[in-house]
Amino acid sequence: MAKKAKFSFFSSSSPKSPSLFTSFPASPLNQNFTQSMMEKSVETAESVIRKWDPNTPSFTKIVSLFNHNRKEAKEFIICVRDLRRAMHFLVSQDSQSPKLALAQTLMQIAMTRLEKEFFQILSSNRDKLDPESVSGQSSISSNSEFEDSMRSYDEDEGDNEIKKAGESITQVEKASAVVMSDLKAIAESMISCGYGKECVKIYKRIRKSIVDEGLSLLGIEIYKGSRFHRMDWVTLEHMIKNWIKATKIGVATLFRGEKLLCDHVFSASNSTRESCFYEIANEAATNLFKFPELVAKEKKSHERIFPLMDLQAAISDLWQDIEMIFHFDSVAGVKSQALTSLQKLKVSIHSALTDFESTIQKDSTKALTPGGGIHKLTRSTMSFISSLSEHSCVLSEILADHPLPRNIHLLESYVRSPTLEDEQHNHAVSVHFAWLILVLLCKLDTKTEHYKDVSLSYLFLANNLHFIIQTVRSTHLRDLLGYDWLTKHEDKLAAYAGNYEIAAWSNVFMSLPEEPTDLSPEEAKIYFRRFHTAFEEAYMKQSSRVVPDAKLRDELKVSIAKKLVLEYREFYRKYLPMLGQERNIEILVRFKPDNLENYISDLFHGTPILGSSSFSSSSSSFVLDFTWMCCRLKNSIHSFG
Repeated sequence: MAKKAKFSFFSSSSPKSPSLFTSFPASPLNQNFTQSMMEKSVETAESVIRKWDPNTPSFTKIVSLFNHNRKEAKEFIICVRDLRRAMHFLVSQDSQSPKLALAQTLMQIAMTRLEKEFFQILSSNRDKLDPESVSGQSSISSNSEFEDSMRSYDEDEGDNEIKKAGESITQVEKASAVVMSDLKAIAESMISCGYGKECVKIYKRIRKSIVDEGLSLLGIEIYKGSRFHRMDWVTLEHMIKNWIKATKIGVATLFRGEKLLCDHVFSASNSTRESCFYEIANEAATNLFKFPELVAKEKKSHERIFPLMDLQAAISDLWQDIEMIFHFDSVAGVKSQALTSLQKLKVSIHSALTDFESTIQKDSTKALTPGGGIHKLTRSTMSFISSLSEHSCVLSEILADHPLPRNIHLLESYVRSPTLEDEQHNHAVSVHFAWLILVLLCKLDTKTEHYKDVSLSYLFLANNLHFIIQTVRSTHLRDLLGYDWLTKHEDKLAAYAGNYEIAAWSNVFMSLPEEPTDLSPEEAKIYFRRFHTAFEEAYMKQSSRVVPDAKLRDELKVSIAKKLVLEYREFYRKYLPMLGQERNIEILVRFKPDNLENYISDLFHGTPILGSSSFSSSSSSFVLDFTWMCCRLKNSIHSFG
């Protein structure tokens, strides 16, 4: 409570600020302030102030002045203002005046009452002063509409004050602004009379408890590094998600609301509002932004990069609010802690990227992918890179400071060149992604050494490169890597497919004579036998190959059929009539052109061939036809399944 016989309001160093209710000269010595006016001011103040003396047994001891009668509350504040002016006058005229002693006693009573009112308003209006209500108001410090309504108060307007408080805002905001104006009026009155210390002490204690309680309800605790070392990653990841949600609310609502409230209530004194906000927010906000630093110090691996980037993005997104809210020198430590956390996160994220690259390079899996399909390293790596691309804004800040320590001119020629200055950072991300994919392609190339069949090696490379291209085309990677990258890698895919055809089907292609030529019936027989043998061998081997992507599968089959079936059809049409008189012609010429198309159409599903790889001349056609029918049946079942 206010202390007895306090005289600090007489000091020339006392805070001087305009009253909330009416303007008056900054100097306490008003030349027109006559003796009679002074006496009347003291008498008026005595009647009002003694009524609300908290030490009397009357009902006013337990009733709130500002809640009970707003008209009297305003009169009380005006009386305190006039009493202070009267005391300044009395001191200048006669410091031993009995009126001065009376005024001094009245001032003590008034300050005790205002201290009690300030505490009651802060304590009983937490719902109207919650940070969300406060921060929801666009300009708290300029709520002159409320203050004007109090300045121009008269008996007819008193009952309609909240209605006049501003029709453009909600009832909750109206009530909140009225409470805030009351606090401001009391604070300015107490500070101007030398009782600022008591006022500030109450404010700090109550509002700090509200901030601490608010953060606790959001799940924010006191963070200590020792606990993080013992924590499993699943628990830590859950804490990260909660921290991001809590911090968005904490900064944008809790701390912002407290800053706005503090600025409004103590707008008359910059030093007071800075001191109050420091005591209320500094410790809690510093602890809040220490969490990402502690997370960043934990063991780094690429699997943990995404929560780290989420933390980085959360702080970056809030940085403008952080700078605005914690702009006082006294709370500069909060910004410093947030910057430290950002820097530690950048280091940890870059370390995770390095770990990811190393994981690709060190992959030692020797297991062959059945049928030359897509390797699990390709799937996991492209899934990871495509997910990384969704965080390109975060990565751009990091990779711009950590360029690849290699000659990357060749890589830069692959990716889209930046056209605007703000694309330079994204260019660094693009080059890095191009490098990671190149590392993957090189690793896949080394894995082809485990395939003994050359055609299977090329099919493996084609399948995996096609998967990579499709992943790039269907994700944000397309925008980062650009058209040139896609074109160059599609050309490489076409080369792989072409090499596969040559390695897998060249014996079949070469089993037919080169045009133009005229063959004898005996020579035609030799070429028919040679072709049938070559095709059977190639078909039985290639039927176990797999091409998972339907589009690539169809393109390969069309390409093979276009080269093979057309050439065989012409050979068949020209030379079959020569053999018309041959006995067992169906054994000698086992394939019709349409048969070839059927066999080729069922390639690349990974369906194994039934039977031996060497067919007798008498049964090979039957077995091959039977195999073809089985393949068709299995593929039909698979499509319905």
